[in-house]
Amino acid sequence: MITLTDQPFAPGELLTAFSQGRSETGAIATFTGLARAEAGATQVLELQAYPGFTERQIGKIADQARERFGLHDLAVLHRVGKIAPGEAIVFVATAASHRRAAFEACDFLMDYLKSRAPFWKKETGPGGDRWIEPKLQDHADIARWETTT
Repeated sequence: MITLTDQPFAPGELLTAFSQGRSETGAIATFTGLARAEAGATQVLELQAYPGFTERQIGKIADQARERFGLHDLAVLHRVGKIAPGEAIVFVATAASHRRAAFEACDFLMDYLKSRAPFWKKETGPGGDRWIEPKLQDHADIARWETTT
């Protein structure tokens, strides 16, 4: 499931729904990202996406995660629009036979979402608007998945 929404969501409810009926799944790993206030520098975070295109691009990396980590299932829900500090931005859940695969798949998906997914991010604060680009650490995080072991 790949979903973009402009509405707030409850990560606990998403986890409960995702977990239902998984008698063959040994592990579920999740990640929930929250908007930060950046010590008052950010009053609103705004994310923009191209409907349809963004979901397809995330779907491609989701397919890679399914294959690479042998996932039973996964879910990605990502906010778009205006988001207040403290609100959830992203929820990722992965289901696998074993914990390591679930953890690594969740990490893999988040690294992609953080650095390469087609979102445009803008912070608004007392100093005005500022577009956000991936940081050097974000690029380093995703680069580790590009090496083969």
